[in-house]
Amino acid sequence: MTKDSSRLCDSDVPEVGRRAFMTVAAAAAASTVFGRDYGPDAAPVRYPEPDVVVIDERFAKYKLGNSPIQRLYHSKDMLWAEGPAWNGVGRYLLWSDIPNNVQLRWLEEDGHVSIFRHPSGNSNGNTFDYQGRQISCQHGPRKVVRYEHNGSQTVLAESYGGKSLNAPNDAVVHPNGDIWFTDPGYGGLMNYEGNRANTGSVQPFQKEAIYRIDSKSGKLHQVADQIFKPNGLCFSPDYKKLYVADTGASHYGEEAPKNIKVWDVVEETTLANDREFASMEIELNGEKVAGFADGIRCDVDGNIWASAGWVGDGYDGVHVFAPDGTRIGQIYLPEICSNVCFGGTKRNRLFMTGSQSLYAVYVETTGAHIS
Repeated sequence: MTKDSSRLCDSDVPEVGRRAFMTVAAAAAASTVFGRDYGPDAAPVRYPEPDVVVIDERFAKYKLGNSPIQRLYHSKDMLWAEGPAWNGVGRYLLWSDIPNNVQLRWLEEDGHVSIFRHPSGNSNGNTFDYQGRQISCQHGPRKVVRYEHNGSQTVLAESYGGKSLNAPNDAVVHPNGDIWFTDPGYGGLMNYEGNRANTGSVQPFQKEAIYRIDSKSGKLHQVADQIFKPNGLCFSPDYKKLYVADTGASHYGEEAPKNIKVWDVVEETTLANDREFASMEIELNGEKVAGFADGIRCDVDGNIWASAGWVGDGYDGVHVFAPDGTRIGQIYLPEICSNVCFGGTKRNRLFMTGSQSLYAVYVETTGAHIS
């Protein structure tokens, strides 16, 4: 079954270069096949990789002609892969399997995968600070923790305003040492991924919000709550903007937009001027559809690479947005993509966690930040 060119969204492409875009898009669409086999006996991929799709000419330079999408790991026992983070010193990728309460590790030198940490507090998002210490958002105990070099665990945040956090989701580190994280509450809404709050509300303990942990005082600051369910987040290359995916439609329905928001970062500590950065809506087979962006990461050119899912073929995978919010590329995956990060020796490899798999593809850019 071949992919129809109507699966590619060109509504945001400027008139300049539209003819060139359509030529590339049509060629990619004609050569892409749904239901792709990533198993050990799968047929080779004919280069260039058909499932890395150029929508706007600006994305063409990031697509390598001789780099396939690779499935690095798959397990029927893995339930929901999330939170990939690259450790440059250890040369390994760390990620969470939230329901199974474990963290897994993939080694770059030989592709070996093993359990890194169990139990993990039903961790979701992971990252590393500038001292190389792992930061994890735990759904089970509803905490943000740091693993010290001696193996001990330090609780960085667990409550705000006298009430428990909902279930911290994703975290990023500012060069000044502050840790920013989101608290949408998913782990507090189900026993499957944490400990259900049983409050009868889509806000397990308090309004969903974005927080900052001050590195000097350790104090927790709420920096924004004008968002339904803040999920993945990342800074711009210069740390002057903060991008946050909103997945509130999962519980608030049509009241909540399916989009990525952006704020201006003021004096490294507060947020201002919230607005929509990009909509997750595309036209697919002549119909407008929208799924969710979950994890997001920024490259050195300011493009946002967003995991995407919950629609199906021609949508699920990764959507790439230029700094002006225009969708310029897509990476198709056969599973819902939950999260992404840049890593590898040159930090030019995009790692993608799917439902039960870990994927990767080399791209002609690098991540803007350490993880």
